[in-house]
Amino acid sequence: MNKKMILASLVSVSLMLGACSANSSNNGASGGETKANTGFNPDKEDGKLYSEIRDELGAVPKVTDELNLGGVAKAFENEYWRTLKEGMEIGADKFSSNGYNINADVKSPQGEADEEGQLSIVRDMINKKYSGLLLSPISDSNLVPGVEEAVEDDIPVINVNDGIIAEAPHFVGPKAVENGEKVAEWVSEKLNGKGKVAIVVGMPKAFAARQRTLGFESWIKDNAPGIEIVEKQNADWDREKAKNTAETWIKKHPDLKAIFANNDTMALGVQEAVNASGKDILVMGVDGIGEAYDSIRKGELDATIDSFPKFKGQIAVEMMIRKIGGQELPRVIWTPQALIDSTNVDTPAEEIIGWTEPELAQ
Repeated sequence: MNKKMILASLVSVSLMLGACSANSSNNGASGGETKANTGFNPDKEDGKLYSEIRDELGAVPKVTDELNLGGVAKAFENEYWRTLKEGMEIGADKFSSNGYNINADVKSPQGEADEEGQLSIVRDMINKKYSGLLLSPISDSNLVPGVEEAVEDDIPVINVNDGIIAEAPHFVGPKAVENGEKVAEWVSEKLNGKGKVAIVVGMPKAFAARQRTLGFESWIKDNAPGIEIVEKQNADWDREKAKNTAETWIKKHPDLKAIFANNDTMALGVQEAVNASGKDILVMGVDGIGEAYDSIRKGELDATIDSFPKFKGQIAVEMMIRKIGGQELPRVIWTPQALIDSTNVDTPAEEIIGWTEPELAQ
């Protein structure tokens, strides 16, 4: 009897420990979900347009120290990121020509899926004591360890566009949800508020992909009940995947009227499929890369949302110098964007966004 009682007690204790462990695990998962669901979303912040910051803060401070800024993009295989790099370098060169001792070293990993490689670049810049970091992460989490290290070492960090780093003190970029909203409004006008459309989503981990899709879907739901979104599938920013996906959709939906791709690379792949089909299907992208502009000029791609990465890069450099120079920046700084189609494809970007150079302190 004693042995039976002891055994029963041991089983009871074991079950209690298992239950506690399970509850602990569940609480951890729940906590993780809560954090993810309530994470930083710049689209929901009360940000300020870069031009408003110029008006409020005035001239860019004169910084006499040598500044070596580290820019980290997603992957230079995509023209958009090469253009952002160019913009940062142009920004640094302009300040250099005005007496600032500044250099912009902009790098990227091997591809848009190389999250660890991108983090290694950031950590190398931290070890080399760069003056400030301008970061465009592949996902919302892959650069977090590097950003935490940089902040601990008092290295200023600005999250530039796309992937979101909640731990970064500042965000510079366009309101991503508006990308989708602008496309949705445009396509609704073209289709007179009726027809079947589809969405090619980028990489699911990417903030921009989620927000662009959300913006498109929400606008259609609220403003164009006659438009039906019949397909939605991710193609991971890949041109060939997007092309193959579009080919399937075109066969499945003979009356498909439009396809919105989360970036221009995928949109150009979709356009290839549309060209091959011989059908009249509207195709829209996001990013405003040169090939997209050329396609619009040829009468193929119908529209893109340009967030002007060449100017965004310059704005990011300017805001970093303001930060290093002691000025207080808001948490979120908006950069310009505009829908480009056949009506304005040849209008200079400076005219579209009303670009002016920042005032510099003497």
